Formats: sequence, C-alpha cells, structure tokens
Amino acid sequence: MIEGGVHVFPVRVYYEDTDFSGYVYHANYLKFLERARTELIRELGMDQRAMFDAEGGTTHFVVAGMRISWKRPALMDDLITVETRLGQLRGASVTLEQVILRDGDILLTASVDIAHLAAGRPVRMAPWMHEAFEKAAGL
Repeated sequence: MIEGGVHVFPVRVYYEDTDFSGYVYHANYLKFLERARTELIRELGMDQRAMFDAEGGTTHFVVAGMRISWKRPALMDDLITVETRLGQLRGASVTLEQVILRDGDILLTASVDIAHLAAGRPVRMAPWMHEAFEKAAGL
C-alpha cells in the first residue's frame, strides 16, 4: 500500500526469525526490507519475473549498496511495519530509504541503492519506470 509517498508493508515476527535470545536475528531484517522493496516494485507495475525472462535481453534490479543502522530489537510475535520512500532517482539506479517501526518506534533505518542491470551492466530504466517511482513518491 502506498500512501502519501510512503509504501507501507506489515510484517509479523515469527519464532523462526529470532535467535537464541528471542530477538530478531540481524540478517533477517534484510529479508523484511527485501520483501517490502519487492512489493513496492510490484505495486509500481514492474514484474521482476517478466523482466528477467524477457526475450531480446533481460533486465533486473540488484542491491548495489546498503547502509543500515539498528536502533532497537524486534521480538517474536511483534507486528512491525516497513516503510519505504524514494530517496534519489537516477538513470540506472534508485536509492530507497527504509524504516522498520514497531508501534511508531524506529527499530532500524536503511538506505538501499538499487541498480537496474542488463547483461550484468547498468542500463537506464525505461521512462515509464521513472514515472512510476516519481508518482509513488508524490512528485
């Protein structure tokens, strides 16, 4: 769901997401962030499977860089929310700003650089892709 330039993605924390201490294992936050980005891209009309399977050359998105700051832990059975906003949009890449929250408290912040590739090299996104990101951001 995209509201006011923010994509909102709820996640329930399951036992399997936690470590022996009962906190979410640090690497599992990456999964939560990825799921939210994937759903955002899907809501923008970008079918990643179709992009990958396209005849005449496949394209796809990859994470090119990520900066994460953990603030507080999530616990088993928490209902958390991943919010994703457009940071910077460039020809062949986009930066997405993500926040994981529990009851309005920030648990994690992340800035994720996503590159658009074809044959392993950066390639400009189609104009409609740029327009979809801008529309979602409320621009």
